[in-house]
Amino acid sequence: MPFGTVTFTMPAPARGPAAGRLAAIRARYQPSAAGLLGSDTAKTAGLAVAMIGNNVIALGSSIVFARLINDYGALAALVSYLIILTVAGQAMQVATAREGVLGHLGVGEGLIATLRSWNRSLLLFTVAISVISILLRHPIAQLVGVPKDEWAAAVGLPGGCLYLHVCLLRGALQGIGDYKGVGVSLVGEQLARLTLGAALAIVGLGVAGAYLGSLLSYVAMSVYCWLRLRGRLSPDPLAPGLSAAIATRALSLWAHVKRAWVPIAGLAVIQLLQNIDLITAKHQFSKDLASSYAVTAVAAKVLIWVAMGAGFYLVPETSRRRAAGEDTRGVLVRALGIIAVCAIPCLLIFAVASHPLLAIVFGSKRATASASLLPLGGAFTVLAATYLAVQYMLALKRVWFLVVLGAVAVVEPLLLLQAPRRAAGFAAVVLGVQAAGALLAFGLALRRDHAPPAMAVKPEPAGAAGVGSPQTG
Repeated sequence: MPFGTVTFTMPAPARGPAAGRLAAIRARYQPSAAGLLGSDTAKTAGLAVAMIGNNVIALGSSIVFARLINDYGALAALVSYLIILTVAGQAMQVATAREGVLGHLGVGEGLIATLRSWNRSLLLFTVAISVISILLRHPIAQLVGVPKDEWAAAVGLPGGCLYLHVCLLRGALQGIGDYKGVGVSLVGEQLARLTLGAALAIVGLGVAGAYLGSLLSYVAMSVYCWLRLRGRLSPDPLAPGLSAAIATRALSLWAHVKRAWVPIAGLAVIQLLQNIDLITAKHQFSKDLASSYAVTAVAAKVLIWVAMGAGFYLVPETSRRRAAGEDTRGVLVRALGIIAVCAIPCLLIFAVASHPLLAIVFGSKRATASASLLPLGGAFTVLAATYLAVQYMLALKRVWFLVVLGAVAVVEPLLLLQAPRRAAGFAAVVLGVQAAGALLAFGLALRRDHAPPAMAVKPEPAGAAGVGSPQTG
């Protein structure tokens, strides 16, 4: 005891003033810091950072696979095919988040029962589509342009189904406000794709192995998201028979898909606006210049990934405020602020170091279109804002914007076919088209609804569902 007394009492007089000042500073600023960390802006920024990490790892994967695989063009074609098939999954994530935050998919164990029913339906569909894809592997491989990799091409359709499953679970996490879980799954997907794909390529599976890494990453993230949901939505011990009763009333997956045709169409338009220039460039440029333009476009699209991260917050929060009869436009403005903050340093780098950047990352042979990096960076920054406007209108259940942006997507390749056959001039046309699309999109998005509906039944303020009180994990 005497030893303990000396040890704890002697330092106190010497450290008292400093400790007191530190305590005063903590007392003054800790509430503000805690409020900032739990604020809407922090949640939006957190998801945007997750998407930046996702994009950085994806870029690293491209660099690694380009060095591991001789026929990297075949892998790029297969991945492009898979990206097209993921549009439905992205749309269903939006729809699931929107319906989940309103409690339309069930609350607590009811939500788990709905998701369990969807799991069974999607498993049966995946088995059926896998058989069809295997039987049609030869024409699919010919269409994708990988005739030597028929079996790799055959896993594209099943891969789209696996991605749909991940997106449904991520949408459910968004719906209960678990944005941390969503962010972890995004980064985890790319890490799993890189490590598993590289390992399979190294052991001799080549293109097919690297491609299978994407599918295995979807399986891994499905397991993670399901366990995360089960942990957040534990069953009610007072109602052991509730799950079976709710399961009989669960919204079927096919009914949910039919309700989501607008998100599917909206994101399909975004995919066209994002990728149609690459397809047109192949017709306008030589093989080498088209390849250089393609890697330049990859670097320029970093803000698209940031917008996707911000959109994970924007959709459920817009749905919640709309249901409560509140003005939703502040949510869109806040998400756009995240884009602006990220765009400034990116565009500055594109302006002063475009050629060194591309030469270091992709090699000097791929840097011949470096003059197009700045206009493409501006174009895809604008498209990132358009993406957020589309997500915002999807959350508000608007439809007519599809006609306007669909027309822009149709006009763009027609204009690009008449564009200069120089990378910078071609990119300037892309920027002009994207700017026009953004103006039209925001003209429609910022129109306020005349009578926002008031929520008939408010979500529970606490409990298993977490609806109405977003959680950060």
